[in-house]
Amino acid sequence: MKMKRYFMNSSLLYTVLAMVFGVFYREFTKFNSFMAPTKLSFIHPHYFVLGMVFFLLLLILEKQFSFSTEKTKKILVAYHVGLNIAVAGFLARGIMQVWDIVPSKALDASLSGIAGIGHVLLGVSMILISLQIRKSVAE
Repeated sequence: MKMKRYFMNSSLLYTVLAMVFGVFYREFTKFNSFMAPTKLSFIHPHYFVLGMVFFLLLLILEKQFSFSTEKTKKILVAYHVGLNIAVAGFLARGIMQVWDIVPSKALDASLSGIAGIGHVLLGVSMILISLQIRKSVAE
């Protein structure tokens, strides 16, 4: 029962974050009279799909297969960290685009590396959760 509540609360949290950053993207670019595409536009769908939808799917799968274990909590911590690191990269790049800040090569490489770490954490976490679900489905 606890994990179902956790999945629902996580989904709700990312729904709110998606809405907040959708409004931020629109208002921040409008306030700065910026009309070109920006990385800020990636935050809204990332939080909706990888946050809200992902945790709603886990809620449904938990109800059906009861796949959660103690290991699941650790995997989901890595998932949250990965998602938010990736979003932080989009946020930093997007703000620099709007303010017309050209990053140094070192900063550019650092941002790419950090965002890459976030995406790797997301990918590995998704694989590990999928393996747990597969094990429960087979039982």
